[in-house]
Amino acid sequence: MGNLLTVAELAEYLRLTKRTIYRLLKKGDISAVKVGHKWRFDEEVIAKWLHPDTGGGKKRILVIDDDPVTGLLFKQALGDSGHTVVTADTCAEALKYVEQLKFDLIFLDLRISTFNSDEILRHIRDIKLDASITIITGYPDSESMNRALAYGPLNIIKKPFSTEDIVAFVGS
Repeated sequence: MGNLLTVAELAEYLRLTKRTIYRLLKKGDISAVKVGHKWRFDEEVIAKWLHPDTGGGKKRILVIDDDPVTGLLFKQALGDSGHTVVTADTCAEALKYVEQLKFDLIFLDLRISTFNSDEILRHIRDIKLDASITIITGYPDSESMNRALAYGPLNIIKKPFSTEDIVAFVGS
């Protein structure tokens, strides 16, 4: 076991609030041990959680889409394989996740009613230059797609797609 961190130390290390750490604990999203009556976090385990090995292993995936059915489809397709799927249906929520967590894959719907996908894509690239981003679209030849391609290499998954298509795309 490596160096053990307190809740306050972990919050500072991850640049999150203590409240967010407790929320992650409650949801079972972060590994911890109880020493006496206080939570402790193994620094090595946290480092692996923060930067998971993606060499064919389980992936942390963000799905940004204002249609909750799309997020549910990704969770159903990939959850049983051990991948972690986080969904965001607003720009603010998506940017919060991108700033705070490391994602192996980000899926972004090209047409979202609540915000401009081009703008969110620009912000994601500014925050995470190395993020693997896949555009979800039913309009692969649109002007919006051309604008999105200006932000660097992107993958594309065309609508409609099935759970099998998602699993094949992610490589589960």
